[in-house]
Amino acid sequence: MAEPLPDLSDLAVPGTRLAVRVTPRAARNRIAREGDTVKVWVTTVPEDGKANAAVQKLLAKALGIPKSRLSLDSGATARDKVFRIEG
Repeated sequence: MAEPLPDLSDLAVPGTRLAVRVTPRAARNRIAREGDTVKVWVTTVPEDGKANAAVQKLLAKALGIPKSRLSLDSGATARDKVFRIEG
């Protein structure tokens, strides 16, 4: 059974920049909040942006916003990423 996602809706403010630490090839998809950083584990492999897309989808669901409102600001090929919530 999938672990429920945390409620990150308090962060869903337009213009907010989220620091995200990503772990690809995880055993299961999950999100944890640790201070100012959001940690995301995805089962997807980090090839051709697949892991970034999976992170975006999971984050959007936890934030309660459409994934089109979430854009990757920096860290496309790094584990530490910054996502921005669009207005």
